[in-house]
Amino acid sequence: MSAADAEGMGPAQLAVLIARLTGVAHEMGEVLRRAAFSPNIKERADCSAALFTADGTLLVQAEHIPVHLGSMPASVAAAIDAFGDRIEPGQQVILNDPFAGGTHLNDVTVVMPVFGEAGIVAWVANRAHHADLGGTAPGSMPADATHIDEEGLRLSPQILTDEVAAAMAAASRTPEERAGDLDAQIGANRLGAARFAAIGTAGVEEVVAYGERRMRAALAELPDGTWAFDDVLDSFGPEPHQQQPTSIVVTLTVAGEHITFDFTGTDPQREGNVNAVEAVTVSAVAWALRSVLAPTTPANGGALRSVEVIAPAGSVVAAQFPAAVGAGNVEVSQRVADVCLGALAQVVPDRVPAASQGTMNNLLLGGDGWVSYETIAGGQGGRPPRPGTNGAPVAGMSGVHTAMTNTRNTPIEAFERAFAVRVLRYRLRRGSGGAGAAPGGEGIERDLEVLEPVTVSLITERRISRPWGLAGGGDGASGENWLLPGGDEYRAERLPDKVTRDIEPGDVIRMRTPGGGAWGPPST
Repeated sequence: MSAADAEGMGPAQLAVLIARLTGVAHEMGEVLRRAAFSPNIKERADCSAALFTADGTLLVQAEHIPVHLGSMPASVAAAIDAFGDRIEPGQQVILNDPFAGGTHLNDVTVVMPVFGEAGIVAWVANRAHHADLGGTAPGSMPADATHIDEEGLRLSPQILTDEVAAAMAAASRTPEERAGDLDAQIGANRLGAARFAAIGTAGVEEVVAYGERRMRAALAELPDGTWAFDDVLDSFGPEPHQQQPTSIVVTLTVAGEHITFDFTGTDPQREGNVNAVEAVTVSAVAWALRSVLAPTTPANGGALRSVEVIAPAGSVVAAQFPAAVGAGNVEVSQRVADVCLGALAQVVPDRVPAASQGTMNNLLLGGDGWVSYETIAGGQGGRPPRPGTNGAPVAGMSGVHTAMTNTRNTPIEAFERAFAVRVLRYRLRRGSGGAGAAPGGEGIERDLEVLEPVTVSLITERRISRPWGLAGGGDGASGENWLLPGGDEYRAERLPDKVTRDIEPGDVIRMRTPGGGAWGPPST
């Protein structure tokens, strides 16, 4: 802590400052959830908040959604580039353009400056997944999209005015819900800016510097060298020519206090919606590295100064306009996290678990005046022994959200009250976790009956490939998607991993999510 002491700030003072700032981000998230209209934000907590320095460096974040938070600095940078020298007190910037700081269209980011005597001294931002922003299918993630314009309204960074808010609501199938969720985002930023201003910005540079020191110290403990890992996405759309795998390749190089994740060799962007912009890839790298090396390292911009990400432009991990990217945020991010963990497992095998389910199991439903978006939990990978476990590996958890998502379950009561659906079955999928010394966690089995004509979209992965085991552990089970017309088991139809179609009242959608891989061989 010599650097902190040199600045006149001791370790305890630094810890208190980080906790106070993090508390502001957490409170922003609570305000956003409580004020939101949609079950996706209010119940599932599909939203995130963070604080930034005056130059847009990530300062602190709440423990919200990894794929939101790791990519949010790109949104703040885009807002600063567009309006940083001419935004006025009380104004906010809105954006969702994946090619101008966003991720996928549903994730709407709102950025607000914090003013002091010398002008802008910091920024606050939050991101929320809006359940529908137009496009060719309810939920704005049509499985057959091949162009970004098919996925809905795209907003480049712009000052959030009443006219912009009205245009956003008008583009949606659920305008009142969009207006309510956006108002919640605006209110969360106002509170965050006021709280941040009250704390002041003294010491924020030391917070960032502390993150950098912690990450450099963690990297210095690793052996120098180069390792590689690859994995696949099962498909990039519902058409027969899209039902083929996409390879994601990473080469990890450690050199002293510097680490590089090079995705050269990854397949080019696809004619489908399974493409991720670079900000999403960076977020997955940051999550994997921080999870494995130093989970208590402050999640700020300083911690990434010694991390280099090489994502070739035009690849599936750095897609360019006009690619559809709806599934990039939710599915490509998961596989990027998997390959990063697979590479790190070769460097620090005692710290890396087997693969978790590797998908967010996206389910989108649209009926008369309503749209539902939800991700379904699955199995976590088994883990190597931890301190305090007496040398025993640790089984993966069952029915949880893993890796790049951190949302909650939608309570059945809230789900059935808000939408024309009935939950017929909701249970763990027994036997889906990989077998081993630390078994993989089990997936979920859920049956939903629709009560009126509905358009359904499924955006899922690991329906062909399986979550891999480590250290001799078995793979987890792949997932399954089914349609039961009229609820009839004898007419059950296996659905592709990605599909959009209309279904009738009484039809049942059955989803069986993947289990996690196991760590270590089964006992004999």
